[in-house]
Amino acid sequence: MFDALSSKLEAVFKKLRGRGVLKEEDVKEALREVRLALLEADVNFKVVREFVGRVQARAVGQDILSSLTPGQQVIKIVNEELAGLLGGVQAKLHLAPNPPTIIMMMGLQGSGKTTTAGKLAKYFRKDGRRVLLVPADTRRPAAAQQLATLARQVGVDIFSSEEKDPVSICRAAAAQAIQSLHEVVILDTAGRLQIDEPLMDELRQIKAAVKPQETLFVADAMTGQEAVNIAEAFDRGIGFDGVVLTKLDGDARGGAALSIKAVTGRPIKFAGIGEKLDALEPFHPDRMASRILGMGDVLSLIEKAQAAVSPDEALSLARKMQRNAFSLEDFRDQIRQVKKLGSLDQIMGMIPGLNKMKLGDAKPDDGQLARVEAIINSMTPKERTDAMIINGSRRLRIARGSGTQVQDVNRLLKQFAEMRKMMKSMSGGKMGKFAKMFGGMR
Repeated sequence: MFDALSSKLEAVFKKLRGRGVLKEEDVKEALREVRLALLEADVNFKVVREFVGRVQARAVGQDILSSLTPGQQVIKIVNEELAGLLGGVQAKLHLAPNPPTIIMMMGLQGSGKTTTAGKLAKYFRKDGRRVLLVPADTRRPAAAQQLATLARQVGVDIFSSEEKDPVSICRAAAAQAIQSLHEVVILDTAGRLQIDEPLMDELRQIKAAVKPQETLFVADAMTGQEAVNIAEAFDRGIGFDGVVLTKLDGDARGGAALSIKAVTGRPIKFAGIGEKLDALEPFHPDRMASRILGMGDVLSLIEKAQAAVSPDEALSLARKMQRNAFSLEDFRDQIRQVKKLGSLDQIMGMIPGLNKMKLGDAKPDDGQLARVEAIINSMTPKERTDAMIINGSRRLRIARGSGTQVQDVNRLLKQFAEMRKMMKSMSGGKMGKFAKMFGGMR
C-alpha cells in the first residue's frame, strides 16, 4: 500500500544523506517534498500541516544541523514523528478481568467486517481461548451463514437463535457465553452501504445492552480519506475504542492509515494484510513507520517465523543440514513454511535494504513457489528422498504430472543440487553452530 509514498520519501532522504552539511533551507526544501508526498498519498491536509510543522521545529535546531550526520538525524526525527502520527505505541485490546470479553464489530457494508470477525476469532483461538461468534446482522442476506462458515473454518463456536431482533440476539449470546464458559464473544453487527440513523440507533442499543469491553470500527483502507470521514461519524454517533484497518495489502495510497488516528484520536489496533483468516496482525506504529521509510520490519518477520516454525522443527532441519540429509521432501516443507509468512512481496518489505532493490519490472513471484511445490508433489516418495535416481523419463513424467515443462524440473533439480553442495560445505561450521543453538533451546 505504501510503495509509492516509500519511494518518494526515500528519494527525498537520499538527497539529505548525500550532503555532509545541512542548512536550514535544505531542511525546509526537503520537508516541502515530504509534504507533497504525503498529500499525494491522500493524507488529511491538516494532519500533513501539523506533522511537517512538528518535524521542522525539531529539525532546524543547531544540535541537528551541526551534528556529524545531520541527514540521518532528520530522518530519525521523521521516523519518530511518523510513528507518533500512527499512534506512538501499540494499542492492545482491553480484556475483561472476569470472562467473557465482549467485542463489538461495526462498520459499513463491504468494509470486511464479517471476515475480520472471523480473523479475530482465529487470533484468539490460536491463543487458546474459547470464542463465540455472534451473527447480529439480520438484514444482509446470508450474513449468518457466512459467519457460520468462518466459525467452522477457524474452529470456534457460533451462536444460533430464532430471534430477529439484533439487540435481543446480542443480549442472549452474552448470557449464554457466561453459562458455556466462553472467554471471548465477538458480535458481528449489521452494516449499511452508507450511514443512516436506523443503523446508528441499532448499534447504540446493542452497545447499551451488552456493554462491550471493546468496540472496534472496521475501516476499508482502500477508500482513503472517506474511511476517515466515516470513522468520525461512527465515533460521534456511537463511540469506539479502536480501529481495524482492512485491505492494508492493497494498492491504495495509504492516506487512511496515516490520518485516522490523528483525526479521530482512536488508535489502530489491528491491520488486515490479506484474504486468509490468519492475515490479521496487531498494529505496531513504530514498525509501520519503519516500513514506510524503507527501513524494514525485522521484528514482525521474526514473530511470523516463530509462529510458523516450532523449535523442534528448526532443530530437526538443522540436524539434517548438518548430516547433508536434506531432501526434496524437506525442501517442500520449507516452501510451505515460507508461504505461511505471507506473500514474497510482504516478506521482502520487512527486510531492510531488500525492499529498496531495483527489480525493474520483475516482482516477487509467489506462483513460482507453487510451481516448485507442484513439481515435488508429482515425484514419488523415493524420488523425493533420492533425487539422483530422477532420469530423463522420470523428469518427463514429473513435468506432465505437475503441469510444467521438463526444463522447469531440470532447473529445480539443479538448484537443489547446488543448495545441498553449499550445505555440505557449511556442515562443520555455521550449520553445526545452528544445530547447537537450537539444541540449547530444548
